[in-house]
Amino acid sequence: MEQESTMLVKKIARMIEQKKGEDIVIFDLRGLSPITDYFIISTGLSDVHIRTIAEHILKSESAQHIEGREAAAWVLLDFIDVIVHLFSKDARDFYGLERLWGDAPTVEYGSD
Repeated sequence: MEQESTMLVKKIARMIEQKKGEDIVIFDLRGLSPITDYFIISTGLSDVHIRTIAEHILKSESAQHIEGREAAAWVLLDFIDVIVHLFSKDARDFYGLERLWGDAPTVEYGSD
């Protein structure tokens, strides 16, 4: 199960990169949070760009829960073991998830 979530988080990060999502960060929250194993945080250039990234991910993976799809300043895709946060630059700065989880280890997602 743990290996599956590690593979999923890397796959999703690469999918975000394919659609030109910016500043992709993966936090490994295993042992730090009961909510999920990983957070992926990325920035989109516009609401349309953020929705496009989300739709690209959802074509391949089935989320358990989706928030913010209409407004698209912050779209959250919940895959249980992996939670994806797609932000506008302003929303990312405002909510500051990196400040909250900055002590967590990060994960590289390049080719395995």
